[in-house]
Amino acid sequence: METSPTSGADQGPCRCALIGAGRVGSALARALPAVGVAVHGPLGREATVPAEATVALLCVPDAEIARAAAAITPRPGLLVGHCSGATGLTALTGAGHEAFSLHPLMTVAGPDAVFAGAGAAVDGSTDAALATARELARTLGLRPVRIRDEDRVAYHAAASIASNFLVTLQDAAERLLATADADRELLVPLVRATVENWAAHGPERALTGPIARGDVATVAAQRDAVADRTPELLALFDALADATRSLADRRTVVTG
Repeated sequence: METSPTSGADQGPCRCALIGAGRVGSALARALPAVGVAVHGPLGREATVPAEATVALLCVPDAEIARAAAAITPRPGLLVGHCSGATGLTALTGAGHEAFSLHPLMTVAGPDAVFAGAGAAVDGSTDAALATARELARTLGLRPVRIRDEDRVAYHAAASIASNFLVTLQDAAERLLATADADRELLVPLVRATVENWAAHGPERALTGPIARGDVATVAAQRDAVADRTPELLALFDALADATRSLADRRTVVTG
């Protein structure tokens, strides 16, 4: 039999007021009740947090977090959290709240988002707040990892490299491939296999290709093709080739 998550050590079952009706707020408004968490909202940013709520979770843009937190009257027994990846807890503690953060490390495209299986960055200004963040994450099927304020921006930048920059990289590959009269479907199985190999074995062992083999002539020919067909991508190709050579050097040490 499932039990509802609690707020801190002794506040009883979590009763959550969601502030913000964007993609994350709408998705949590659907997902939390499904796992036994009582939810009010999503509410507007100026709405009053119900007296029975034990948690107020801000699902608003980063620039609005401090203002939304200031609009909530601090009171004993109320924890205030946010779902930002890059913002620390001071945006909440500065408004007088016992605070936590819960950032699902995933893409939320709409209200039907499935949280189970993803990671989550959590933190808390007190032990009780951190425990609540961890328990909410686990209740949603997320794997919580504590990321402290001083590490938030680095964590969020790593996530951007892994996700956003990957899309940009695939766009570059797709544009070059189009000059050979082929489309992205040719690349999709390769990209999926590469990501799976990286996940299973790490970057050094997942690296393949001409740079890993030390095939200087092939890399030079590739560079000429990029310069000829998509010259706007040449600087990106050169930067990535340099970074891949450094990884190949590490690969030699690891696999040597």
